[in-house]
Amino acid sequence: MPILSANKHSPAGQQISDFTYVSTWQGMACVAFIADVFARKIVGWRVSTSMTNSFVLDALNQAVCQRRPQKGGGLIHHSDRGSQYLSVRYTERLVDAGIDPSVGTVGDSYDNAMAESIIGLFKTEVTKLHGPWKSVSQLEWETLKWVDWYNTKRVHSAIGYLTPTEAEEAFYENLNALEKAA
Repeated sequence: MPILSANKHSPAGQQISDFTYVSTWQGMACVAFIADVFARKIVGWRVSTSMTNSFVLDALNQAVCQRRPQKGGGLIHHSDRGSQYLSVRYTERLVDAGIDPSVGTVGDSYDNAMAESIIGLFKTEVTKLHGPWKSVSQLEWETLKWVDWYNTKRVHSAIGYLTPTEAEEAFYENLNALEKAA
């Protein structure tokens, strides 16, 4: 179990991020995800027709708005060494939100294995199962539906066969019980 941060809005001490490519009839699309390591919850995502740093920055902004990290709360954001994640704008946004950036080492497939796992699940459960995609808009809609299902219906063995939402709710129930007992 990851070390918990002092952030009152999220038990997570770490986030992971990555993106993948998905073929559509309109051309290639990119899908980015940011997930909370503690609960395995996807907290930011974006679909784009270009792989500029703006689209991963949009996913980061969604995660920041959802989680509202506290400066100095110890939240670490891990990504691979892709140019989008190493850009000045992305790094500045992390620092501005009080999040410590962390990037993997070159050629190490284990550094971002959890993010790659989410992408693998997305490709297996969405793109291979429901594709091919006629449009980027159709892919975006199906991604939205999958993220909701992933967070609220899909159980994960790493968190005791709970959904990410259930894992967070259980954490807060336990935290509230401990505060009442104290």
